[in-house]
Amino acid sequence: MSTGEIKTNRKQIVGLVTSTKMDKSITVSVERKLRHPIYGKFVKKSKKFLAHDEKNACNEGDTVRIAESRPLSRRKRWKLVEIIERAK
Repeated sequence: MSTGEIKTNRKQIVGLVTSTKMDKSITVSVERKLRHPIYGKFVKKSKKFLAHDEKNACNEGDTVRIAESRPLSRRKRWKLVEIIERAK
């Protein structure tokens, strides 16, 4: 497998880039809606993931797809697959 290719059977998620301050790393915020067990109201929950961006191609506000990979550092276990939409 050449560099840049990622196995397709890995978990993939879509999120918003919130930080690009680190070299070759991005922070991706992933939002999901879940129903409150008692009240039934939909509540937004978000989680931040650190992802590897080899070419420093992302900017803040971009919508990206990241995929699970082997551990790259203490907190980084995701790699950038594609930039879905650029920030305006």
